[in-house]
Amino acid sequence: MPQHHGDLHKRKPTGGKRKRFRKKRRHNAGSDPAETSLETRRTSRVRTRGGSLKTRLLSDEYANVYNPKKGRMIKTKIVKVEANPANKDYDRRGVITRGTVIMTEEGKASVTSRPGQDGVINAIIIES
Repeated sequence: MPQHHGDLHKRKPTGGKRKRFRKKRRHNAGSDPAETSLETRRTSRVRTRGGSLKTRLLSDEYANVYNPKKGRMIKTKIVKVEANPANKDYDRRGVITRGTVIMTEEGKASVTSRPGQDGVINAIIIES
C-alpha cells in the first residue's frame, strides 16, 4: 500500500488544529520501495508527476564499476552483497541500495547510484 505524504494532519504555526478541507489526493501518495535484489535483470516503469517515467530496478546481476586507479568504467558481474549499512534487515536480505558494499569480479565496490530511482547500479571500487 502506498504511504500518504500529505500535511493535513499537522498543526498550524499558531498551534491550532487544521480543519480538513479536502480528501487525500493521488499526488500526495508515496510508493513502495523497489528493494533491488541480486538476480537476473528485471525493471518496472512508473509514471511520475508531470507524466515523466521513472525506471525502477527490481533486480540485476551486473554493475557499472568505476576503477579510480585505471580511470575507467567497467560493466562487471556482482558476486554477492557484502553489507548494507542503510538497514540491517536489507543487509540480511541482500537488498541493494545506495551505499551498499558489493563484491564484484573487480573487487569490493560501494554503490553510488539509487537503483530503485535510476534503474541502474553504478559503483566505485573501494579495494582491489
